[in-house]
Amino acid sequence: MARTHSVEATVGLATAVGALLEPGDVVVLSGDLGAGKTVFARGVARALDIHEPIVSPTFTIVREYRGRLPLAHVDVYRLEGPAALHGVGFEELIDGESVVLVEWGDRIAGVLPADRLEVSIAPGVGDDERLLELVTAGASWIPRSEPLRLALAPWASEG
Repeated sequence: MARTHSVEATVGLATAVGALLEPGDVVVLSGDLGAGKTVFARGVARALDIHEPIVSPTFTIVREYRGRLPLAHVDVYRLEGPAALHGVGFEELIDGESVVLVEWGDRIAGVLPADRLEVSIAPGVGDDERLLELVTAGASWIPRSEPLRLALAPWASEG
């Protein structure tokens, strides 16, 4: 469990996580509206040397960015269900060289690759406080589990 107390701290935590991402990684972002999923995406983009503004892809479904690694930012909130992903080329995105961030990804868990990083974001006590739980799944995260733990150490919380 990690805890941030400002938007800047959430971006900083996500930047630390983003530095560990590799081509083909899928990051599943979950949390209520306004929880900070797009703020997290901004930090990942910073780590990937993307200098464009990162905005929620709620209405476009997919936004792609170029950086040190390509980033595909996907928002499935408005989709009718997993079958609607075919129309946005989701299979090609997750099988490619991009880092793929999936907002509301918990809604399509059944079609996501087993190898992924799951990030749950919830509001804390203060307006800008966020509680983040990061869970790794799959073989590619085994050698990165300790680097991830160390990257999150500045924001570690007892829960």
